[in-house]
Amino acid sequence: MSNIKQYFTQKNVLFIVIFAVLGFIALQIPVAQLEGSKVKFMVYDAFAPVAGAFIGSLPGVVAVFLMQFVNFLVHGAVVEDAGTIIRFLPMLFAALYFARKGKSNLVVPVLAIIAFIAHPIGQTVWYFALFWTIPIIAYFFRDRFLLARALGATFTAHAVGGALWIWVFNLPAPVWVSLIPVVALERGFFALGIVISFVLVNNLLAFLEKKYILNLGFTINQGYLLGALRHESKV
Repeated sequence: MSNIKQYFTQKNVLFIVIFAVLGFIALQIPVAQLEGSKVKFMVYDAFAPVAGAFIGSLPGVVAVFLMQFVNFLVHGAVVEDAGTIIRFLPMLFAALYFARKGKSNLVVPVLAIIAFIAHPIGQTVWYFALFWTIPIIAYFFRDRFLLARALGATFTAHAVGGALWIWVFNLPAPVWVSLIPVVALERGFFALGIVISFVLVNNLLAFLEKKYILNLGFTINQGYLLGALRHESKV
């Protein structure tokens, strides 16, 4: 119980709410629509994974869940299709991947690959699941390259979503094949978005702390501070 309490201090709860509100706003800005469902990808997909990198993996996952749950309630709590429910899970795993380096970073994409190939349609387009080797490879470079960390996060989300999608919707093989170039472009775009979001949030929080507007209580990544803030941090 005490371990849980250390994750949910008064300050952490405040930042969970702040990230949840920002994520909810990001959820209102559509970028693209997902094949086979009415569900759309939002700016949220580029923003949400970064929360746990600042406030911790568990609070970050809670913040991401709240972003989606509040959005769900605001829009009438109506399940338009199974895709609406499935969308709750992938980003939780993306946030967990981006927040910390753990065995789950490897286990989740491996299980997704197995689940996809176990499906009769998945067996015919097994090579689609090769996308999900990216989080596995990125695992070994995530501490050196922010882009690797972002790629691992967004492809983890894609792995969880894809493995669920094939079993729920039974999309035919030609659809999965046609999605290959779309996924490559889309996930590359989201990975860059995650990198940009992380750098922006990192610098914004550092700025607010320097101006005594916020007392963070967690560490800002000094390696991604821009000019003036980096200079100030050395003083």
